[in-house]
Amino acid sequence: MSLLATGTDYAALAAHFRPIFARIAEGTVARERERILPHQPIYWLKEAGFGTVRIPKEKGGWGASLPQLFQLLTELAEADSNLPQALRAHFAFVEDRLNQPDSAERDRWFGRFIDGELVGSGWTEIGAVKLGDVITRITSAENGWTLSGEKFYSTGALFADWIDVYARRNDNQGDVIALVNTHQPGVTREDDWDGFGQRLTGSGTTRFDSAHVEQEHVYDFATRFRYQTAFYQHVLLATLAGIGRAVARDGAQAVAARNRVYSHGNGGVVRQDAQILQVIGEITSLAFAVEATVIRATHSLQSAYVAHLSSDEAQVAAANVLAEAEAGQAQVIASELVTRAATELFNALGASDTRVSKALDRHWRNARTVSSHNPVVYKARDIGDWKVNGAAPTGIWQIGRGEG
Repeated sequence: MSLLATGTDYAALAAHFRPIFARIAEGTVARERERILPHQPIYWLKEAGFGTVRIPKEKGGWGASLPQLFQLLTELAEADSNLPQALRAHFAFVEDRLNQPDSAERDRWFGRFIDGELVGSGWTEIGAVKLGDVITRITSAENGWTLSGEKFYSTGALFADWIDVYARRNDNQGDVIALVNTHQPGVTREDDWDGFGQRLTGSGTTRFDSAHVEQEHVYDFATRFRYQTAFYQHVLLATLAGIGRAVARDGAQAVAARNRVYSHGNGGVVRQDAQILQVIGEITSLAFAVEATVIRATHSLQSAYVAHLSSDEAQVAAANVLAEAEAGQAQVIASELVTRAATELFNALGASDTRVSKALDRHWRNARTVSSHNPVVYKARDIGDWKVNGAAPTGIWQIGRGEG
């Protein structure tokens, strides 16, 4: 029987982590400007038990609900938007374990996370891989398995003790998830992610050269938790909501501190200029709308989590469809409004605020990068098809070379 993580005292949960978030925020601009990977902030979070937020209290964690997890990730993203994304695979694997029956094997994973160990991602392949194919292969060996292949977009892998790898078995061609320990010679991680945003998420290349995998650490992909696509999207949604909050925060602070005014402006000081106040008000409202939308969508995700214990397949399917549909709708809204807010920010400021030293451009770059992960045009189409024709939104999907 699975123990449900249905919620905790959010005020106490947030109060525990907010001092760490504040410390993280103090160094965000310097890390962005100098491209310093956030190893130290990740360490602070590990030491404080951040990776255990969803683990049930009876198992030594916080027992937070999904709405509480994503609200907390939004607060973290306001401090540094790289960090929720860097921890995306970790929380997804925890969620997968939460959806499995109670067992000694599951308790071992929970114990590792309570000890501060983290999971990174290794799913996407680039290059010559064809749509539907998986080049990374896993082979049965005398003392477990060996894994060979190469992954890109290995988000969080640089900070992780384990990597959640999507692979194909050589014996029966079945697709699996392999949990690979990073502390071995067969695993090589590179910081070669060169996107213009979210540059510190540890999302580069990971190579596996006959890496060892324990026998019990290979799972049939078909057994993964059913709302996983919506869950992964929610981490990005919380990241966008946090970026929106950071835009509103930085805009208000910059206007309050600004001394230079224009001769054709509307006040002796910028903080009393009605037009500038209007811009800040609009930005703040956009951020508020995004966060409210994201919070609303997390409740259907929690319902999908609770439904996994139900024996009523129709109820389970309906809960998962709704979770996917609401995540998609939130993505359409967040992708549009946060990037707009990050652009509008500069209408309240001056040319001096475009200086690299201030790194205010990171908000738009990060929001645009996060919004590019799962094409929003396909999400909007899915939502329309669901609303008009009752078609379930796309769940599991892949990317690779087409036939042309």
